Amino acid sequence: MLSATAAIGWLCLFAALFAIPGLLYARRQQDKLDDFVVARNSQSGHATMMTLLATTMGTWILFGPAQAATWGGIGAITGYALGALIPRFIMIPLGRRIRELIPEGHTLTEFVLHRYGKPMYGFVMVIMMFYMFISLTAGLTAIAKMVELLAPVPLWVTASIVMGATLLYTLYGGLRVTIFTDRIQMLVILPFILLLIAFGWQAAGGIAPTVAGLKEHAPHLLNPFDMGGLKSGLTFFLAVVLTGLFYQGTWQRIFAAKDNKAMRNGFILSGVLSFPIIFIMGLFGLVFMGLGLPGDGSVALFNVLLSEIPLWFAIGLLPFGLALIMSSADTTISALSSMMVVDLRRLMPNMSAHKLLGLSRWFICLLALPILYVASQGFSVLYLFLLADLLCCAAAFPVFFGFYNARYQSYNAVLSTLAGLIAGLAYFPTPGQEALYLLEAFLLATFVPVIVSCLLLLIPNRTRFDFTILRQRIRRLEG
Repeated sequence: MLSATAAIGWLCLFAALFAIPGLLYARRQQDKLDDFVVARNSQSGHATMMTLLATTMGTWILFGPAQAATWGGIGAITGYALGALIPRFIMIPLGRRIRELIPEGHTLTEFVLHRYGKPMYGFVMVIMMFYMFISLTAGLTAIAKMVELLAPVPLWVTASIVMGATLLYTLYGGLRVTIFTDRIQMLVILPFILLLIAFGWQAAGGIAPTVAGLKEHAPHLLNPFDMGGLKSGLTFFLAVVLTGLFYQGTWQRIFAAKDNKAMRNGFILSGVLSFPIIFIMGLFGLVFMGLGLPGDGSVALFNVLLSEIPLWFAIGLLPFGLALIMSSADTTISALSSMMVVDLRRLMPNMSAHKLLGLSRWFICLLALPILYVASQGFSVLYLFLLADLLCCAAAFPVFFGFYNARYQSYNAVLSTLAGLIAGLAYFPTPGQEALYLLEAFLLATFVPVIVSCLLLLIPNRTRFDFTILRQRIRRLEG
C-alpha cells in the first residue's frame, strides 16, 4: 500500500512531531530529581485522566482484544475490557493509602522493601521489571508489525525509530514531560479511534452480515454464557486486573496527582472511558470470524480494514500507531527510570543528582538494546506476558493486604507468595503446550496466597508492624 521509503519518511516525520514538543517542554521545566521521578502533587484530575487513558491505549489494543474475541467471543472481550476498568477503581483506595503512608514516596518497591524486607522486595522488583520489559517489547513488536502490513519496512527499522524518539524526550524530561506528551498523543488517538470504528462498520456492511456468519459458523462466540468464552474472559480478567496493580507507571501517577480528589476523578474517568474503547476493538475479532476473512486472527482488525481504507487513512495509521506506542512506551521508560533512580539513590546515597540521572539514563539505553533485538524478531510474547501475569497474581494479596493489616508479617507474605507460585505453576502450560488449565493456574495463583495468609494469621503473634516508620524511612530523593 505504501513504499518502504515513503513509510520510513512518514514514520520519522511523525515521530519527530511527537518528540520535539516534549523536548521543548523539558527545556522549560528544570525539575529537581524528585520531580523528574514522580512530578509530585502537580497534576489535576483532568490531566491524570488523560495520562492514564493514554497509558492504557497502547498498540496492544489493535491486536489483543480482537484476537481474544476469535478465541472466546463476547465473554473474552468483556473480561478483557473489565480487566482494564477494574484496576482503576482498585487503585483509588490503594493510592489514597500509599499517599498517606509514604507521602514522599516514589515507587511500590520502596513500600515493599520497608514493609516486608529484602526477600519480598527482590521478588516484587523482578516481576515489575520483567513485566515492563515484556510490555515494552510487545508494544514495539506490535507497531513494527502494523507498519509491515502497510509497507515492506523491516521490523528493526520501525522499532528503532520509535524507541529512539521516545527515549530522547522521556529520559531528558522525566515524568512531567511524559504526562505532557500524553495529552498531545491523545489528540491523535481519540479521533482516529472514531475513524477506525466508522471504517470498520463500513467494511463489515453493518452488524447483520457478521451476526449471520457467526450464527452459521461459530455461534458460541455470540453466547456470553458459553463456557469457553467465560473461562477465557475470567482468565483475561484476573491476568489484566492483578498485573495492572504492579505497573510502576500507575504508581507514579498516584504520587503525581494534585490531591486525593484529583487522583480519584482521574482514575474513575480513565477507567470508564477505556472500557468501551477496548470492547469495540474486540468486536473487530468477531467481524473477522463472522465474515470468514482469510489471514491470521492476531491481526484481525487489519484484515477487516485494509481492503476498504483509502490511502490517506493508511498514512494516517502511522501517526495513530505511533501515538499509541509512544504514549505507553514513554510511561514504561519513565517507570523503569524511576525505579532505577530510587534504587541507585539507596545504594549510593552520596552520589549527586546529576550523576544519578546520568547513570540511570545509561542503564535504560543499555536495556533498550535487548528490547530492540527481541522486538525486531517479530516473536509472539503472549506466553511471557501470561507468565508475568501469573507472578503478579501470586504476589497481589500478600503485597496489598500488608497495606492495612499490621499483624501481617514478612514471613507470611513470602510463604503465601511462594505457595501461590507453586500452585499456579503446577498447572501453567510449558512453551508449546496447549493451555488446557490456564484459568485453573490463575485461580490457584490468586487464591492460594489468600488461604495461606489467613491460616498463618491464626498463629498467635503479638508483633505488629508500625506503619509510622514508613514515613520516616522514605524521604524525598534530595533529602
